[in-house]
Amino acid sequence: MSETQAAGRPALFGWEFAADPYPAYAWLRTHEPVHKTRLPSGVEAWLVTRYADARQTLADPRLSKNPVHHAADEAGRSRTGIPGERSAGLMTHLLNIDPPDHTRLRRLVSKAFTPRRVAQFAPRVQELTDGLIDGFAGRGEADLIHEFAFPLPIYAICDLLGVPREDQDDFRDWAGMMIRHGGGPRGGVARSVKKMRNYLAELIHRKRADLGDDLISGLIRASDHGEHLTEEEAAAMCFVLLFAGFETTVNLIGNGTYALLRNPAERARLQQALADGDEALLDTGIEELLRYDGPVEMATWRYATEPLRIGGAGIAAGDPVLVVLAAADRDPERFACPDRLDLARTDNQHLGYGHGIHYCIGAPLARLEGKAALATLLTRLPDLRLGAAPDDLRWRGGLIMRGLRTLPVEFTPERAGGAKKV
Repeated sequence: MSETQAAGRPALFGWEFAADPYPAYAWLRTHEPVHKTRLPSGVEAWLVTRYADARQTLADPRLSKNPVHHAADEAGRSRTGIPGERSAGLMTHLLNIDPPDHTRLRRLVSKAFTPRRVAQFAPRVQELTDGLIDGFAGRGEADLIHEFAFPLPIYAICDLLGVPREDQDDFRDWAGMMIRHGGGPRGGVARSVKKMRNYLAELIHRKRADLGDDLISGLIRASDHGEHLTEEEAAAMCFVLLFAGFETTVNLIGNGTYALLRNPAERARLQQALADGDEALLDTGIEELLRYDGPVEMATWRYATEPLRIGGAGIAAGDPVLVVLAAADRDPERFACPDRLDLARTDNQHLGYGHGIHYCIGAPLARLEGKAALATLLTRLPDLRLGAAPDDLRWRGGLIMRGLRTLPVEFTPERAGGAKKV
């Protein structure tokens, strides 16, 4: 369904919009920065598109994450973009709750994402990155989404959670079904969600008898020491970390690679810096790619708990509010030349991973994976190029995430082949 064009307003949510939403967002920022629209689902919601309004909205305690506050949604269904979570009993997680429960659960899981813990994980991420590239480097062509950007974060988050390596391909299959056919909990999606939910419940039971140095074991220890984490909360926490944690990184790697291939001067600039052993441009470059075409198009849903005003618009109690991160991060009031990719940009306090108490807890791991993926691709496959016309590429539908369905590439095959086992 597309929004009817009126008074010069661009159409939203169609295929052309999905391929390049930025002109439409530029129009909204100028003319209707807080815009009420009917979404493809039929629900009416407010879109917040300017940077200043977006940053303030993301931290406003009058906006709840709990869908029970939506006046038109007595069922309280989740709209996190994660398929099947409600039907599988996986609703009690960080994306759907407010303080004090949010504070308690975030404190428990934050220990897994400290800078020190993430740094210790770097050798495994590099091992996974090299192993996956080994799998296609000798062919001269690949689909970077399905062969690289998708499996890398799946295997990484499984390792972090403590999923045994012999079971990780099952997670790859289940997650693949959800990301390809996400939306409604039906058919193969419903079966995949149920299998993942049952597996997590069983794994939590097994871990109780054999604790390790992984996230699930850490959650069990915290629960056993009086933190009052229910088994349902533990399963839901693992589920959302797995799903949200991998899809954002898939899109970071896919969108980031695509942006570099469409901007050859910046790509060459980064390759030269890497060849010189200077990783400073890689650090600023990841932040710029998150701003320029980030993995999350809109922040997950918020609901007004009382009447309030955002950017001059009156929001009624119970109204859903969607902060459009993709629009805010191209706001010329905040970023100079926002539609230009500048890997050396330093004044870059983007909203790619949110802001406030719901800032993405897995951002340090995602950055680590993104930097390893891009640096290794550009170093090992220096003449990487698009294998299809940009107009032939398709973007996945949905409000929350922004990512390519496929990213065909071509390159000169590596002479030294031999796939490593990941």
